[in-house]
Amino acid sequence: MEKKRSQMFEWLEEKVFKPLEDKKMPIMEHLHELQWRLTRTVIVMAGIFVVTFFYADTLVNWIRVPLQNYFIPGSLEWIPSDLPKIPFVFLSPAEALFQNIKVAALFALVLATPQILWETWQFVVPGLHVQERRFTGPFVAISWIAFYLGLAFAFFIVLPFALHFLISYGLNAGFIAQISIANYVGFTLWFMMVFGMIFEVPLVLTLMAKLGWVDAPLLKKYRKWAFLGSFLFAAILTPTPDPFNQCIMALPMYFFYEVGIISARIFGKKKNEEAEATGSTSVPAMSPARMKPAAQAAGGVGGADDEYVNVPESGPR
Repeated sequence: MEKKRSQMFEWLEEKVFKPLEDKKMPIMEHLHELQWRLTRTVIVMAGIFVVTFFYADTLVNWIRVPLQNYFIPGSLEWIPSDLPKIPFVFLSPAEALFQNIKVAALFALVLATPQILWETWQFVVPGLHVQERRFTGPFVAISWIAFYLGLAFAFFIVLPFALHFLISYGLNAGFIAQISIANYVGFTLWFMMVFGMIFEVPLVLTLMAKLGWVDAPLLKKYRKWAFLGSFLFAAILTPTPDPFNQCIMALPMYFFYEVGIISARIFGKKKNEEAEATGSTSVPAMSPARMKPAAQAAGGVGGADDEYVNVPESGPR
């Protein structure tokens, strides 16, 4: 098994990583390459934006789905909740148009993320070592997948319960629900973006452990502070000050902190790796048996260094 793995790494190094090595381009060529990659990224995003803006009304209707529906994971379908039909209003002449533009732009950004990551990878990879490429490539790909999973988790699971609780609370208090389209779109998109970032917590902790900045025992030591920090961050990030939204954001954040501890224990830098990294630069200490002839050759003068390595002082007997 180990032989097959080493052969696979050798093949990747010869066929994939080495052709990407830096050709020592001048700084102006790097800037031209950066300009070209940014231009291509902007063109791709602009093309996707044209399509998403054409379907902006459909996208806004999809964003409204969690307001009055629950998603059932078992059957993969939406079922209506017990909330009455809630009208949406706009409070300025251009508010509806601006919301369509905002939704189309954010969807274009999300859909263009693979292109953005690919162009960034192609620009950065020539300056990385082979072992750094082996780690950076999978890390970027997994972080991209984790971000999308966070968006989906917020849209299908968290938002229906959060919106149902908030709207029901207002209706039970005797208020009439008339929601501004700008406020609703901002609330929904912000909630989804925050959960996308929450799903990155285990990867960040794994990266820090891989670099040797933290380890699993240190993360366990600060568990209670992580729990408190989760609620503090949730209080800052939630668009509403109610404790319900803070809990549904803070608890997953702390859960992924625990997942990060497990991941740091598995993928973190081991102590023997640190010893190998420092062993090549450290000078091996000489044993007392080898230090004694050196002390005798120096005239038999004992000092603090001799006492440090437990060499007995030489002198007249």
